[in-house]
Amino acid sequence: MSTTQRDASKGALLVLFLVTMIDLIGFGIVIPFLTYLVEDLADSQGILEVGIWVGILMTSYSAAQFLFSPIWGSISDRIGRRPVLMIGLVGNTVFFTMFGLANTLLIALVARFLAGVFNGNIAVARAYIGDVSTPKQLATRMGLIGAAFGLGFTIGPFIGGELSDPASKWSTFESTIFETYPYLLPCIAASVLSFLSLIVAYKNLPESLPTELRTKKSNLNLLTRFKSSSKDITSTLFSGSISVVIWMTMLFVFGFTIMHAVFILYTGMDISSGGLSFNEAQNGRIFAVIGIAGILTQGVLIGPLSRRFGSRGLLPISCLITGLGLTLIPYTEPEYAFIQLGMVSILIAVGNGIFQPSSSTLLTTLAKDNGMELGVVMGAQESVSAFSRILGPLTGGFVWVLTVNKSAPFDYHTAFHLCGLLMVFAAIISLKIVKPEDNSSEE
Repeated sequence: MSTTQRDASKGALLVLFLVTMIDLIGFGIVIPFLTYLVEDLADSQGILEVGIWVGILMTSYSAAQFLFSPIWGSISDRIGRRPVLMIGLVGNTVFFTMFGLANTLLIALVARFLAGVFNGNIAVARAYIGDVSTPKQLATRMGLIGAAFGLGFTIGPFIGGELSDPASKWSTFESTIFETYPYLLPCIAASVLSFLSLIVAYKNLPESLPTELRTKKSNLNLLTRFKSSSKDITSTLFSGSISVVIWMTMLFVFGFTIMHAVFILYTGMDISSGGLSFNEAQNGRIFAVIGIAGILTQGVLIGPLSRRFGSRGLLPISCLITGLGLTLIPYTEPEYAFIQLGMVSILIAVGNGIFQPSSSTLLTTLAKDNGMELGVVMGAQESVSAFSRILGPLTGGFVWVLTVNKSAPFDYHTAFHLCGLLMVFAAIISLKIVKPEDNSSEE
């Protein structure tokens, strides 16, 4: 370890885990109740375009991350990682609650967008890991961030579903603010988690980026900083193997999030039409399987696998495993639905669980080898990923509508075939990555 590189304490790693987990809780917490919240607000305002507003609120979060992840990454290269991460936790605490208190669609949109703005700091958490980890520690610690991803995506929808409309479930909440705002309680739960993480961060998160390594642009105003970070990102997107990793990540996330739009459409479709006639509880169990398998993969398996095959060697394998799982989803037989879909879900979770830390590890190594600012590079990756999370569900829904009632080969299988095809393209692109000169992290 160089004299400028610091190793992370367990407390610091816990904070990074919490920051990432809360980001995904914030993304997933609205999934169970968003449609109902929009219906309530639209009805009170005489608005009929419910579906359009659901789409706008869902994409506003990822759109904000797309715009602001690179800015947060760039700012962290100038003032340090710690203040940026703590600003993000303060923003989460405020805007989660603001969303629960929204009484118009416009306020809900503003709150959701601002929550996405302040949740654009996953890139900074990854940059922090890069600052404080030796090459041998890097893959395992990026896996820790990935495990937090999986746990947050599992906890978020659970909190959102279980704590929505508490006045109709528990008499304690009758005739209270929670009856007037039926979706406030899960939002407050997310705010409390964020506030507790802020306290832990204040006590246990030291700065990871020494003063001498920070870039000297901290006095720039926001507009100039935005232009500067945009220029840095543009150059990153065309920087040899770094750009290959980022574009490969875009394809992977694009294919993965197409599944988000069509999975429940398929499982909820009548058996007579080719679906599984699943209800909400059955879908929830499948997502639980995905979450648990992802946590185990990124929390336990990624370290040994990286030492055995190297992060670069794992990338095409992870793409193909994920692609196989996504392609097999619509071939589930109803009489063996939970067993077959459970096995397919494990394939998807394992592939994704290998891909995420491997791509981040390789990107960190390449950025250091090329002397590039880690916050900018991670911000570019997260921004491209956020763009894919906007594009994927929209594409999935569009393809589903076009094909669901058609005959083979372009029927309800088509969207899942597209997922698999994108994963194959990502695997092929990954073969173009030049192995880093410093192989210590790959052995």
